[in-house]
Amino acid sequence: MRLILPLLICITAVFLASRPSIQDYTVAFLSQKLPTSLSRFLIKTSNDISAPLASSSSLEFPTPIVIPVTEMSVPRAIRQVFLAIEQAEGAGARVRRSIGTPKLRNFSPFLMLDHFTIGKGAGFPDHPHRGQETITYLLSGGVDHEDFAGNKGTIGPGDLQFMTAGRGIMHAEMPHENPDGSPNVGMQLWVDLPEKLKMCEPRYRDLRSSEIPVAQADDGRVTVKVISGQSHGVDSVRDLAYTPVWILDVTIRPGGRISQALPQGWNTFAYTLSGSTIFGSNDSTKVVKEFHNVVFEQDGDLIEASVPDNAQEEARFIIVSGQPLDQKVVQYGPFVLSSQEAVYQAMLDYQTASNGFEKSRGWESEIGKRMGSY
Repeated sequence: MRLILPLLICITAVFLASRPSIQDYTVAFLSQKLPTSLSRFLIKTSNDISAPLASSSSLEFPTPIVIPVTEMSVPRAIRQVFLAIEQAEGAGARVRRSIGTPKLRNFSPFLMLDHFTIGKGAGFPDHPHRGQETITYLLSGGVDHEDFAGNKGTIGPGDLQFMTAGRGIMHAEMPHENPDGSPNVGMQLWVDLPEKLKMCEPRYRDLRSSEIPVAQADDGRVTVKVISGQSHGVDSVRDLAYTPVWILDVTIRPGGRISQALPQGWNTFAYTLSGSTIFGSNDSTKVVKEFHNVVFEQDGDLIEASVPDNAQEEARFIIVSGQPLDQKVVQYGPFVLSSQEAVYQAMLDYQTASNGFEKSRGWESEIGKRMGSY
């Protein structure tokens, strides 16, 4: 099968270019033939994207416009709120996916958001990527990373891993087996790359919890971990993704309120991790419980959130805002490009270990071998 599959995909790619009517059949067929390590990624997405703004003619984005919060500031309206339904994913994993589903697809520049819980025996052994960046934020437990470029790392609670796939990378992500038997819980966000950076060199870097600055607001009733972006006079350490993205981890204690300024025109959502949060202000508010995605309109200067004085517990949520990209999105599993031809080429390059995937030939991660020992 290892010898036949590359030839099959080559023939398929050429044939599909002239016979698009059989694409759905072929996708279903290849879903059965690709390595099982790719099964978590096999999501065929549509080509529509939401309200693109940025120009792809330049690799440099304009400095975001952030209007300071005043009495004249305009809050953003809520576009939609929906529960991220938990589902099984792979062996032993549970995932709440809130971007990359029919509810919210290609919310540019965001491609996918998973809130994952991974126990013993689960993991994501060697698999490829091209054309996007992944941001992994670990909430509890530990996760190891290893890729064919020689990068290795381990992140623990509160740490982040930023991986740029670019022209091609093959890696493994394996959770820890914790002594107390507790699962590994975190968030993974897929961010699209500008079209002219789709074939950039891959890179990997991490951000430790101890490096993340913290902002306080509302007399200490609000705490914001400024992973990237700005909040209440505190700037993040550095930009960690090519596509401009703000990530803020917000905790509001009973009686607390936050007005968070955001870059003009960026797409923004908030994912709730615990407690109940009131989003909005005045006569336009919604009470949102844990595990929901709150999607905001592009117009407006800020978003507002609060927790009542009589609340039984604090609330925690993550605000994510990003620069929309003016480009088409064509995704097949772990390959995210701007045309069907580019996706077919990525499949060929991976199977033939060429054009960015040369190091994948004969490569096996050490951490990926754990799957066979469980």
